[in-house]
Amino acid sequence: MNPFIEKEIAKIIEENKADFPKNIALACSWIVANFKGINIKIFDVQGSSSLCDYNIIASAQNSTQSRSIVEMLDAALRNNGQEIISVEGLNDAEWILLDAGDVIVHLFLDTSRDIFDLDTLWKNYPQVQIPEEYYFGTPETQAAPSDPTSNYF
Repeated sequence: MNPFIEKEIAKIIEENKADFPKNIALACSWIVANFKGINIKIFDVQGSSSLCDYNIIASAQNSTQSRSIVEMLDAALRNNGQEIISVEGLNDAEWILLDAGDVIVHLFLDTSRDIFDLDTLWKNYPQVQIPEEYYFGTPETQAAPSDPTSNYF
């Protein structure tokens, strides 16, 4: 695994002020965001579900990206002592589910997410705020838009 990714995940899991399993959910969201996953949401279902404490929903733009994100999630969580119970849906990658016990990640192709509509299912549950710096290409690192007519004459 990439040393940068290892370091960042370890930092989130160990140094984050969030307790277990929220720190695992945040680490998962960091991976998804840094692999350019979109529309990431972490739903806190503690006390309401016997399956998990946090559900993460995100979208990928194609099946290759989706599989890459899940492979990195799997490797990073295992390297940090988290057991992966199951990974489902890798074949067609329309909806991949990674079950890490207290945290379940649902990764959809963008076109499939609307069909299954888990966002509406969990809309009444509180969402965990994902820090802006978790996202790849935060506004501070993006180039300022240029004026195509500047320096024209």
